[in-house]
Amino acid sequence: MQPEFIIFLFLALATVAGAGAVALSRNIFWSAMGLLSALVGVGGLYVLLSADFIAVTQVLVYIGGVLVLIIFAVMLTNQIKDINVSNSSIGLVGGCAVFLVVATLLSFIAIWAPWKLTDRAPVVDTTVAIGNGLLGVWLLPFEIASVVLLATLIGAIVIARKEVKAD
Repeated sequence: MQPEFIIFLFLALATVAGAGAVALSRNIFWSAMGLLSALVGVGGLYVLLSADFIAVTQVLVYIGGVLVLIIFAVMLTNQIKDINVSNSSIGLVGGCAVFLVVATLLSFIAIWAPWKLTDRAPVVDTTVAIGNGLLGVWLLPFEIASVVLLATLIGAIVIARKEVKAD
């Protein structure tokens, strides 16, 4: 077996196991840890595909931003254990049926599809071209997007801020 294939199997297993932990865990903290495993696995798969910029973006945005925000929200919410779910298995039969149909369809496609096999492409550095594009041709749309995101962040802070009244 080639080392790349073994690494791929490990990353794919980590991704699928993490996604399963997100869906099946009853504890929200362990669900967030499963999300961490799934996101790290996807980032590793991007590295195997020579998509280094997307892999770094995956780590910075999803793990560094979204997942840390989820974990902080979980840790700062102290009453989350006291919630009682009365109908915890209401969609279990429908969910299992959808899972079986989708898994069967995807397995059929993966096994019987005429996959085009090619020689392994050389590893190419993609960050230089993306960086030159973002700071050259696409500089104005990139800056407009950053201003829109900044305005959204400021709006969220204004909405979330509590008014302090002096008595």
